[in-house]
Amino acid sequence: MEIATRDAYGKALVKLGRINPDIVVLDADLSKSTKTIEFAKEFPERFFNMGIAEANMIGTAAGLATCGKIPFASTFAVFATGRVFDQIRMSVCYSKTNVKIGATHGGISVGEDGASHQSTEDISLMRALPNMTVIVPADGVETEKAVFASTEYYGPVYLRMGRSKVPVIFDEKYNFEIGKGVILVEGTDASIITCGLMVHESMDARRELLKNGIKVRVVNMSTIKPIDKALIVKCAKETGVVVSAEEHNIIGGLGSAVAEVLGEEYPVLMKRIGLGDKFGESGSPKELFEKYRLSAKYIVEAVQEITKRKK
Repeated sequence: MEIATRDAYGKALVKLGRINPDIVVLDADLSKSTKTIEFAKEFPERFFNMGIAEANMIGTAAGLATCGKIPFASTFAVFATGRVFDQIRMSVCYSKTNVKIGATHGGISVGEDGASHQSTEDISLMRALPNMTVIVPADGVETEKAVFASTEYYGPVYLRMGRSKVPVIFDEKYNFEIGKGVILVEGTDASIITCGLMVHESMDARRELLKNGIKVRVVNMSTIKPIDKALIVKCAKETGVVVSAEEHNIIGGLGSAVAEVLGEEYPVLMKRIGLGDKFGESGSPKELFEKYRLSAKYIVEAVQEITKRKK
C-alpha cells in the first residue's frame, strides 16, 4: 500500500477538525495540491485561502494563534520557508506563537516542476530558528500521528510532507513521539539514520546489504529538531559507523544535525547521503534519485565503503 504524506496530511486535518473546534487552516492558493481542500470542504468557516500571499498567511496564522486558535498554515515547502523566512522568524519563532506550518512538496521528489519548486534547504532554514520544532514523517501513518502530536505541543512546528506516494511502513499501533527516533530494524555493522521517504530507500538498502552479510540498523529520525541525541550516541557506540540519508541538501539538514551530535558526544566514521551542495532539476522522481545518488543502491555503496574503513 502506498500513500503520499500530503494526502495523509489532508485527511488528518479533517479528523482533527472534527474533534477540536480551535483548529483552523490557512492556505496560499494551493489547497488542491496541499490537500487542505478536504478541510475546506468540511469546515469552510475555519478555512482561509490567503491567495498568493504567503507572508500575509504566516502573519495571519500568528494572529489567530494569539487568539487561542491552533492554525495550520500550508503551502509548498519552497514557499513555506524561503519566501516567508522573516515572518516565521519574527511572528512565529521569536514570539513563540502556536503556529503549525504544514509544508508539502518537499525535496526533489516534486519531480518535473524543477528546481524552482524543489525545496532542498527548508530543513536547514527551519532548524536554525530558535523555538522551532522540525518533523519529517516517513509515511502516511506517521504523518497523521505527527499532525495530532503537533496540536498537543505548544509552540512553532514545521511539518514537511512530500508529493509522491510512498509505501506505508507503520501500522496504527505505532507510537509517534516528538523528539524521539525509532529503531526499525536492528543491526551491528552500521547504522543508517534517515527520515521521510528515504526511510523506505534505507530499508531496501538494508535488505541488499544483508545479502552480503552486512547487518545494518535502520533508524527513523522523523524529528530533526529537537533531535534524539541519546539514540544517535547509542547507534554510534553499538555499530561504530553512521550513515545519514535524507532528501535534502547535505548542508544543514538531518546529516548535519547527526554530525553535530557525534562531533560533540561520540565521534565515529560517518557518511552523509543527500542532494549535495546543488539545486535539483526537472525530471521524474526516479530519474532524479538516480542522478543525485539518493536511491537504495547508493546507500548500499556508502555503507560498504564506510564499513571497510572501520575495519
